[in-house]
Amino acid sequence: MNDSPKTPESSGRSSSSLMESLMGLLRIRVKRGVNLAVRDVRSSDPYVVVKMGRQKLKTRVIKKDVNPEWNEDLTLSVTDPKLPINLTVYDHDTFSKDDKMGDAEFDIRTYIEALRMNLADLPSGTIISRVQPSRNNCLSEESCILWSEGKVVQDLCLRLRNVECGEVEIQLQWIDLPGSKGL
Repeated sequence: MNDSPKTPESSGRSSSSLMESLMGLLRIRVKRGVNLAVRDVRSSDPYVVVKMGRQKLKTRVIKKDVNPEWNEDLTLSVTDPKLPINLTVYDHDTFSKDDKMGDAEFDIRTYIEALRMNLADLPSGTIISRVQPSRNNCLSEESCILWSEGKVVQDLCLRLRNVECGEVEIQLQWIDLPGSKGL
């Protein structure tokens, strides 16, 4: 019925070509929400959706809590570090469309630059780089990229946009994949 030519995406890429374009995996630990907006009578049932390109992942719903603790890991495949990552908080509703509770966007370029440095001899806890809040990012406070127990990690506190209040705390961690093109 559909006579359109198949694109490489729809005709099923071989796993080797995916590994050739894959740099590695980005583990995003969605830690917690702080002072999220009330969308139900007295509270909200929040969950987080993270998107990068065509990938979309979400946390579990936490019932009746505007200061939820998810401590949940979401893992994205990174092929293009220039793509921004979008984070949106929703209020889960049983009988109607879920309400949006704000969104934030962040990029991982500074984090990727830190990963490319040779850091093996640094003591754990060393700050590699700092990212300041600005109009160009959703940071609510300075974000440090640090060397911790043999890994490069970045903690971010994101101020939600398009909403009256709320922040989400996350942590980034890189996972190298054997066979991928790497950094």
